[in-house]
Amino acid sequence: MIGIVSYGTYIPKHRIKPSQIALAWGKDPTEVEKSLGVFEKAVASVDEDAITLSIEASYRALSNGNIDPLKIGGITIGSESHPYAVKPSSTVVAGILGMGTDYLAADLEFACKAGTAGIQLLSGLVSSGKTKYVLAIGSDVAQSKPSDVLEYTAGSASAAYILGKKNIIANLLDFTSFSSDTPDFWRKDTEKFPSHAGRFTGSPAYFAHVYGASTAMLKKVKMAPNDFKYAIFHMPNAKFPKEAAKKLGFTKEQIAPGFVVEYIGNPYSGSSMVGLAATLDIAKPGDKIFVCSYGSGAGSDAFVFEVTKEITTYKKSVKDTVASQIKNKEYIDYSLIAKNILTKYRL
Repeated sequence: MIGIVSYGTYIPKHRIKPSQIALAWGKDPTEVEKSLGVFEKAVASVDEDAITLSIEASYRALSNGNIDPLKIGGITIGSESHPYAVKPSSTVVAGILGMGTDYLAADLEFACKAGTAGIQLLSGLVSSGKTKYVLAIGSDVAQSKPSDVLEYTAGSASAAYILGKKNIIANLLDFTSFSSDTPDFWRKDTEKFPSHAGRFTGSPAYFAHVYGASTAMLKKVKMAPNDFKYAIFHMPNAKFPKEAAKKLGFTKEQIAPGFVVEYIGNPYSGSSMVGLAATLDIAKPGDKIFVCSYGSGAGSDAFVFEVTKEITTYKKSVKDTVASQIKNKEYIDYSLIAKNILTKYRL
């Protein structure tokens, strides 16, 4: 059996409310907040990017689990905001963490599910005995064109998971994926901001893949929604995951602990992974957790975890819970976001 032995998250302290963004562009702030169901989003500082966010989350994962970085034999960073087009983010993070040189490193990109893809890929290294630990990261400073609807929810955050075979806090019972060529969201290499197909991102994209992966996963493990204590779905906004959960048979109580989108927005590859961390923060031995990510283009990864008795001891070493990071915030106005955009993209 393999599973999660430690995890860590990082949420930048800066926040802005969608209503402030709406006012900056002459939109109705009440209508915007009502349609999205998001109260505020986390905003990275001008000197933060997917790499720095990954480092912060990974340090927490290493510290919480008291794990020697030299024993980590594989690292992946899932993101659609890697700072470099040609130069890996993963080796930069590994070098700063002190992982030595004997490790596999890979940058992954699959929209908002690149982080969970890393969990699937790296689990094979541990299960085959090739290495003791692996580190899977989902990290994004989410990109959005100014004044586009994405700007209201595109947030920033990262989550890092260390997998292994000993001192497991949550067993990885099984996983599956559901993928297709569905062009609902894209960004060419020469473009600064992504484009999307509007309402097309709903039924044929998000819902078709989340439902497809979830039903396949439940069938594979011969379980039903009521067999789980908690569930997490990718959160591009506050409406989609609630609708998907209800359609599948999960209750609002099951998704509540990991429903972080209302307070941090959608940090793309970090979304479902931060949601899982928030759930693990309050989970108890024996709890079963269902997770389904989603990435445009399109695909979903579904997982089944079972919390072990090790979680009780582990929690004593966790210093920064997701809840504490959500509360640690400082509101900014839109002028700072505009300044950051101008600086980053040299506009």
